[in-house]
Amino acid sequence: METELLSEAYQRLHGAGPEWGENTLTNHGPMAVEVLVRRGHVGEVHGWLDRYIGRLDDLPASTEAVGDRNWRQALGDERRIGDWTAYLTRQVTERPWRDVLATWWPRLLPGIVAGTTHGVIRVGHAVRTLLTGDTSRPVLVELAHGLAFWAARFRAVPGAQSPAGRLPANAVLAMLPRLDRQAGTVAERLARLPEVPGWTSTVAALRAPSDPDDARAILSDLTTAATLRYATHGHANPVLLVHTATAPNAVLHVLPALPRELWSASLAAAWSATAAVLSAYAPGTATPDRLPVVTGDDADVLARAVAHGDEHVIKFADTAVDVYHRTGDRAALVAAVRAAELIG
Repeated sequence: METELLSEAYQRLHGAGPEWGENTLTNHGPMAVEVLVRRGHVGEVHGWLDRYIGRLDDLPASTEAVGDRNWRQALGDERRIGDWTAYLTRQVTERPWRDVLATWWPRLLPGIVAGTTHGVIRVGHAVRTLLTGDTSRPVLVELAHGLAFWAARFRAVPGAQSPAGRLPANAVLAMLPRLDRQAGTVAERLARLPEVPGWTSTVAALRAPSDPDDARAILSDLTTAATLRYATHGHANPVLLVHTATAPNAVLHVLPALPRELWSASLAAAWSATAAVLSAYAPGTATPDRLPVVTGDDADVLARAVAHGDEHVIKFADTAVDVYHRTGDRAALVAAVRAAELIG
């Protein structure tokens, strides 16, 4: 039942583009419905989608074919989203999905902040479903849509550095310098990061992985640290800052589907995205507000997020519950409830 329901939801969404409206907001529909199905809220899927889908714009038509010879020229060209979607849909229907992922993942990793990390997050949700064994056509097409969005919105983190130090994730997050003037678009803010004193050296201070398994462990710690930090720092920009946790969590979910030799590069890319968004949007000091008291369990927190209905609240609760299951730290559940309070 769950498999059929998710396929139906994906089919309803695949006529829509990855962005909508004058402000080019991201279409979160595929990501949110995957969480609803995976977390057992199947009865809410179509009702949530009925309320959400009306705001979306149609998927732009293909205008000029993207192919094996010209894809580099189309990388980062948001006008080519229809072309990218057609090309990558052919790829996932003609080749094994793991081969397509292994080909495109290293090509796209340098542009991980595409769509404010929504490209990699959407791919992560699709891969999570594929790893359950559901390789139906709608799920494969969803992977293609995620990769296409990432490719069309490809954007690198200026001055990004691979982990080369000895510090754990929570320590480096606390040290990250901030933009003096936190204003402007995402692109404008990121462009100013290399000018921030100490930004590049601090990013490089994260502990360097000794092997692929260590890279996965550091990525896990990063996801945990970013999730917990949201509770005290998310108030500065409640929507954008959820991605400091949901992006590395998406990468974490993709690792089992990738060749192990790509794991360290995946950590480096995820870390650069989290660091960039935090430096550009997070406050330097924690909120003085009292944090919520959470007496329920993870199921209660997820139910609260679903009842709230906002797509960011649902996605962040999903990540927070992952962290709670992995660590047993109830502070992750507090962070999820805090997101529901902050996001209207």
